[in-house]
Amino acid sequence: MSLDNPHISGGDDLPGFHNLLGYRQVSWEESEAVIALDLQPKHLNLGGVIHGGVLTSLLDIAMAEAGTYCPYPGRMRKAITLSLTTTFTGQCSGGMIRVTGRKRAGGTRIFNSTGEVHDEQGNLLAIAEGTFRIRSGSEKPEGVPI
Repeated sequence: MSLDNPHISGGDDLPGFHNLLGYRQVSWEESEAVIALDLQPKHLNLGGVIHGGVLTSLLDIAMAEAGTYCPYPGRMRKAITLSLTTTFTGQCSGGMIRVTGRKRAGGTRIFNSTGEVHDEQGNLLAIAEGTFRIRSGSEKPEGVPI
């Protein structure tokens, strides 16, 4: 995994909404992506636990990444989410969470991924499955210029 790509390095280098979330890339390879987030007060709901929207957004990102790995520096592959189902299984109010996305099946344009979120103690916080479509130009491993 190369973190020279500004779209996957994490923290303040991420564009738009990704920057707002503030996650970092732990690993990214063919069919699997792992991101992590150090929880801050902005990630919590009114009950003081991580907001479901934060969990779902991170799952969406990791699962899309699992099907769009690009090993070429200065290039990337893009996908859009067609469907996403999230099941919340636990709560967390602090520390670091780890999100893993895995590509499970797919063709040249459509792929399916699953995802899991765990807290630092290994407790399962959420699971998800999604269907994604590769954007035009991103079908091949070399993707498109950043």
